[in-house]
Amino acid sequence: MNFNNIEFKGSYGVSTQIPASKRPEVSFVGRSNVGKSSLINKLLNRKQLARVSSMPGKTSTINFFGNNDIDFVDLPGYGYAKVAKSEKGRWSELINGYFDQYRFYALVLSLIDIRHPATALDEQMVEFLRACELPFCIVLTKADKVSRNVANQQKAAIRKQLHLDDSIPMVVCSSSKGTGFDELRRVIEKACQ
Repeated sequence: MNFNNIEFKGSYGVSTQIPASKRPEVSFVGRSNVGKSSLINKLLNRKQLARVSSMPGKTSTINFFGNNDIDFVDLPGYGYAKVAKSEKGRWSELINGYFDQYRFYALVLSLIDIRHPATALDEQMVEFLRACELPFCIVLTKADKVSRNVANQQKAAIRKQLHLDDSIPMVVCSSSKGTGFDELRRVIEKACQ
C-alpha cells in the first residue's frame, strides 16, 4: 500500500453530505487535542495534509483523504469544553451519522494520549466500537513526552482499563519523532487486505 500518494478529497459538515463508500476506510477518532492531525500528516508523509492547530477542537468537519485504493477519514475530536452546545451537537451528529451508514470500515484508529488514563469519552468510544463490531486499533499518541518505561506501563494500564485482550492492536506513536509509524502502517495494511 502506498501511503505517499494520498490527496485531500473533501470536507463535510453534516452526515448527509458524506459521499457513498467505495473503498476500504480507515477512520480516526479521539478527543480534541490528542494529536489526530499530526498523526495523519506523519502517517501519510505530508506536512499539511490535515490541518494542525494549537487550538483544540479545530476539526469541525469530517475530512476525507485518499487515493484509488483507500480512504482515510478524520472525524471531529470529542470532549472539548470550550465549544458551544449547538456545535457539540453537530459534531455528535456527524460522528454518529458517519457510523450509522453502510460503509467499508476497514479499521477505526482510536487515539488516546499516552500521558493519561483513557477518559470516560475514550471508554465510551471503545465500547461503541466493540458493540458495533467494528475493527479497531488503539493508538497511544505523544509517546515522546514520556520515557519508554512509562510508555510500556501506560500501554499495559490502558489495555487493562479498556478491558482489551491481545487481539486488539495497540500501537505507541510519536508524531514528532516518528515512533511507531512502521507498525501502524502494517496494522492498516493488514486490515485493508
